[in-house]
Amino acid sequence: MTRAMNQTINLVLPTAAPAPSPVSVVAFVDEALMYAYTEGASDIHFEATRQGLQLKYRLDGVMRAGAMLDGVQAAEETISRIKVLAQLDITERRRPQDGRIHWAEKQLDLRVSIMPSLFGEDAVLRLLDKTQLRETHSAALTLMGLGFESRYAKEIRQLASRPHGMLLVTGPTGSGKTTTVYAALSEVNTGLEKIITIEDPVEYELPGTLQIPVNEQKGLTFATGLRSILRHDPDKILVGEIRDAETAHIAVQSALTGHLVFTTVHANSLPDVLGRFQHFGMDPFGFASALNGVVVQRLLRRLCRSCVQTRALTQEEEQQVRQAAFAPHTVPKVMGCTHCGGTGYKGRFVVAEVHTLTAKLRDMIVQRASLGEMTALLSQEADRRLLAQAWGFVQSHQTSFEEVTRVIGWD
Repeated sequence: MTRAMNQTINLVLPTAAPAPSPVSVVAFVDEALMYAYTEGASDIHFEATRQGLQLKYRLDGVMRAGAMLDGVQAAEETISRIKVLAQLDITERRRPQDGRIHWAEKQLDLRVSIMPSLFGEDAVLRLLDKTQLRETHSAALTLMGLGFESRYAKEIRQLASRPHGMLLVTGPTGSGKTTTVYAALSEVNTGLEKIITIEDPVEYELPGTLQIPVNEQKGLTFATGLRSILRHDPDKILVGEIRDAETAHIAVQSALTGHLVFTTVHANSLPDVLGRFQHFGMDPFGFASALNGVVVQRLLRRLCRSCVQTRALTQEEEQQVRQAAFAPHTVPKVMGCTHCGGTGYKGRFVVAEVHTLTAKLRDMIVQRASLGEMTALLSQEADRRLLAQAWGFVQSHQTSFEEVTRVIGWD
């Protein structure tokens, strides 16, 4: 497999020619999978267009265009090929479908989503490398290995070592929450305690743990699975994601009854997390008692060291920097070269706020303090906020002003 998949592939046939053979469609899908695996893409998008099918890949959190398959019939056959691999209904074209593909050659699972669109059907394949964490267990499956600064890695490790309570990792989709939870859990996995996880799906294999995949079609949800887990004598529990009030209540009760619970929730900041649990109807005293700490994180693209240059801030950018109470400074200029595929970036790293629940913060949760009061308390440690850390990474030329604007913002 070569990097030629980044270029447009014209499979245009003469007008009188027969329809594309199944072999060409099979090869198109196989090459897309191999390219995504080789380049480290997290998702493959097969997007139906008026002319055919457009391939796109999500690399380092952003979309990159791939090959173009010409012909409506070829596009339909490609989606049908994906449906067959995922054991989905190829005759159903008006409703969304979800499935999975197991790629035995690479020990890779792919989560498949089929969605009807204006010009046919779109497919998105999420690559789930089950061996990734197992193979890098000794080298990279640590908080420091994931890129956390030493002081924040130490704080997370301390939160993950407590005898009971809840450690929440939060951030938007694709911000590395699951990987952080796995790293924290693996660092405290001494083999002396029973660790059980319930996930949707089980994205990585973690040695020495009982991992349970959610199966809602069979009635195994996060809530029902979590109830059963509590009867299985666990010490530490990983709940892949808190999505509803029932799961939230059971997770908090588990933390209050002597278990250490690791979990994630989609929220953008600590006040957003607290608001989310209030929305679930959670008793604030019980929630404050159960919660040990919250990790708020993002992933920033790392600048390519082979082509990065320096530029001055624009007038508008300088105004944003001053409003955020930072001193203006020269910033990296994103260029692009053959080493980074013309993007100017190579890989990503984590930036995170770690909030250990203090007595004052617990009191504010119990009293249902306003957003303004909560923000004022957090601003007392301004250097720990995401934006302050990100600006430091811009100054050290690890990421760009544009990337901080895209991922974190200057508000």
